[in-house]
Amino acid sequence: MDHAMAPIGGASAWRGGDELAARGFWPRRLGANEIAALEEALAAVKAAGRAPPAMAREHFSIPSLAPLLAEVTEELENGAGVLRLSGLPVERLSREDLRILFWGLCANVGTPLFQNTTGEFIGEVKDETGAGIAVTGGGAGPVPSARARSRSTGPLRFHTDKCDVLALLCASNGIAGGVSRVVSTVAIHDEMARRRPDLLAVLYEDFWRMRPADEEGAGHSDRVFRMPVFARGPEGAFTSQYSRTYVEMAHAEPGVPPLRAEQVEAMDLLAALAEELCAEAAFTPGDIQLLNQHVTYHGRTAYADDAAAGAHRVLLRVWLAVPGSRALPEGHRVQWGATEAGALRGGAVLGRSAVAA
Repeated sequence: MDHAMAPIGGASAWRGGDELAARGFWPRRLGANEIAALEEALAAVKAAGRAPPAMAREHFSIPSLAPLLAEVTEELENGAGVLRLSGLPVERLSREDLRILFWGLCANVGTPLFQNTTGEFIGEVKDETGAGIAVTGGGAGPVPSARARSRSTGPLRFHTDKCDVLALLCASNGIAGGVSRVVSTVAIHDEMARRRPDLLAVLYEDFWRMRPADEEGAGHSDRVFRMPVFARGPEGAFTSQYSRTYVEMAHAEPGVPPLRAEQVEAMDLLAALAEELCAEAAFTPGDIQLLNQHVTYHGRTAYADDAAAGAHRVLLRVWLAVPGSRALPEGHRVQWGATEAGALRGGAVLGRSAVAA
């Protein structure tokens, strides 16, 4: 058997919520002293007149959280690749204070990135349709982008964001649904190796992708490009950067060949295994979820806000490049901008930190 086709195993190959919870980070509740340290750092940066994006790690000093952040870094890169910190007291923080605190914590994990070319640095994942409309695709007309889907009340298919680590903070929640779903892509890989190694091999081949114009702009000469769904870096580390939406959008472009039957079958099996192997957990206000985008996919169920009662689901989102990240295949430079371990990479504006001077 080709080495790449063999099961990978290890801590990142967890299966389901029970295995994830057994690791102690799903969730890991913040202690009173840890929350106090975050609030002290918040007060200090506010006294200094700073706010995102003009806040770097050195401005949000939390030395007493160094042991926790070391555990977080280890769990993200060499452990399960997913964790949740819970218990942040959002009820006593203003929305702006919450943004400052979240940004400061994230800046202590990695370097925040731009999430679109217009300069978004903290995303707000919420219903922007204003009418509770679920944008799902599958009908007539153009394929809706992942961003359009995420900013509606509809479900989200399993996918990755364009960063080493995705950070989400639940600021508030709607009245029903919106359950977070995460899955190990290593577990998907390994199960596919056991059941259908022929389709696993297909996912190691190039698929056409499209750059999302609503995030990265429309002026790219390589608006469509090719990259495999599964890949190994020069040191053997696994990575998967994938959104079926952007594959479908690429194949709707003139001149791009249609998907082959085996490619569709491979993506269908990937989706079925994600459903089978995922962990689900509703967000509680104050939850912070961190995901290594090389070894996990995430999605959500549909949800409903109660606008009349003022109940809305709002997640704050930060994209991070992290110093301990794995080396990627050279062919991934087209997507990431840089492939070296620990590089400043990803985001909507490649090679640029979102931290303002």
